[in-house]
Amino acid sequence: MIVMKFGGTSVANYEAVSRMISIVEGRLAERPVVVVSALSKVTDLLYRLADAAAASDREAVEEMLVELRERHLNLAKQLLEGHNDKYSEAKKCIDGICDSLASFVGAVCSLGELTPRSKAKIISNGEWLSSNIICHAMNARGIRTGFVDARSIMITSNDYLKGEPIISEIQTRAPEEIEKAYAGQDAVITQGFISSSENGEPTVLGRGGSDYSASLIGMAMDATRIEIWTDVDGVRTADPRVVENTRSIEKISFEEAAEMAHFGAKVLHPLTIEPAVMKNIPVYVLNSMNPSGKGTAILKDEFIKDGVKSVSFKENILLLNIFSTRMINVSGFLQKVFAIFSKYKVSVDLISTSEANISLTMDGNQNINRVVEELSEFAQVDVDRDKSQISVIGKNIGNLKGVLKQTMASLSGCNVYMISQGASFVNISFVVDRSSLREAVNATHNCLFE
Repeated sequence: MIVMKFGGTSVANYEAVSRMISIVEGRLAERPVVVVSALSKVTDLLYRLADAAAASDREAVEEMLVELRERHLNLAKQLLEGHNDKYSEAKKCIDGICDSLASFVGAVCSLGELTPRSKAKIISNGEWLSSNIICHAMNARGIRTGFVDARSIMITSNDYLKGEPIISEIQTRAPEEIEKAYAGQDAVITQGFISSSENGEPTVLGRGGSDYSASLIGMAMDATRIEIWTDVDGVRTADPRVVENTRSIEKISFEEAAEMAHFGAKVLHPLTIEPAVMKNIPVYVLNSMNPSGKGTAILKDEFIKDGVKSVSFKENILLLNIFSTRMINVSGFLQKVFAIFSKYKVSVDLISTSEANISLTMDGNQNINRVVEELSEFAQVDVDRDKSQISVIGKNIGNLKGVLKQTMASLSGCNVYMISQGASFVNISFVVDRSSLREAVNATHNCLFE
C-alpha cells in the first residue's frame, strides 16, 4: 500500500484534477490511499469567511458562500460531463455541505463571536468538498474508489486549530477504516488537514497539515512509501521564487528534510517527516504537473552523501536578547527562561548562550508581549524586529572544510546578528536584517552551488 497526497495546486481545477486522476490510475497495483487538500486558495477563502462571520459582515459572508458553492459546482460539472447520475450525486453533496456551512456561519454572524471550535468547523469544509468531488470523478473514470472520513481516523487533542495527533488512536483506527473502505475497490480517498478530538469535536492539524495527514496515515498503514505531489520538481537547493538557478535535489536524508522544512522550505510541512521516520518509510516529493520527473527521495541517512543540500530562510523573525548577571554560575536559569516560553506556547528556533547572555530567534508572527514582560522581572530583554534567518543545510556540513568560511564571505555585505550551528552538523544558521534577506540568500546560494 502507498499513500499519495495531492496539495491544493494539484487539485486546483479541471486540468489539475484530471492529471491527478491519471497519476493515481498508474499506481492502482500498489493499492493507493489518496489524501487530498482543499482546492487551491479555498482554505484562504474559508479563513476570510470565518473572520467575516465573526465581524457579522453578512454581505461579505454571502459573497464568499456563493463563490465557494459556484467554484465547486463548476468543477464537478466539468469533471462529470457525460455522467449525469454522478453529477447529480455530487451536486447534492456540494449543496448539502454548502447549505450546512451557510447555516452555521449565519449563526456565528448572529452571535458576532467566533470560538476556535467554530473556526475549525468552518475551515475544514474545503477538504470535505474537494474529496467528495474527486471521489465521484475517480469513479466516473472507472477507478472504483472508497471514501474515508478523515475525522474517523485522524484523532487529536482538543486544540481545535492545531490538534496534536494521538498516535495510538490513529494506529488503531486507520487500518480498520481504510481496509473496510477498500473492500471491492481499486483505491481509497480521504482528506488531509482535518481531524477530530476523541469526543468527536472538529479539529484541524494547522496550515499545511495535509502533508502531515499523509505521513501519519502512511505510518499507521505501514505504507511502502509516501508520495507528496506538489507543483515543483521536488525539493530544490533554495526557494526558486527568491533565488535564480536553483537545482532539484535527487535525494536527501530524513534529518535534512526535517531541518529544511523547519527552517523555511515551503515544499514540506515541518512535521511531515516524523511519522515516516518512525517506520522508516521513504517519502517522495513529486510534481503533479510533470509526473515523469524524478522529484526528490527522502531516505535513511545511510543512503545520503555528505555535503550542503540547500539554503533555506525564514523571512520574518524576532531576535530576543536576554542579559542577566544572575545567570553566571547559576543552575536552573535556562530552565526558568524556557518555562516562560512554554507557559505562553511560544516556540523558539535558534539559541545561543554566553556567560550572561541568551540570544533566541522565533517566528515574527508570534505574540511575545507576555513573555517579555515576565522575563523583564529578572533580566534585561531587548527585542530586535524585522530580522530574517538564513540556514545552510546538509549532511555533516560542520566537518566539511571551507563551508563556514564560504558562507561568511557571501554575507560580508550585510550585518550578521547571530550564528548558530547545531550539534548534529546538519545546519548553520545566521540572522540578518530583513531588508538584506534577498541579496544575502542569493549570495549564499551562489557561493555554495555555482
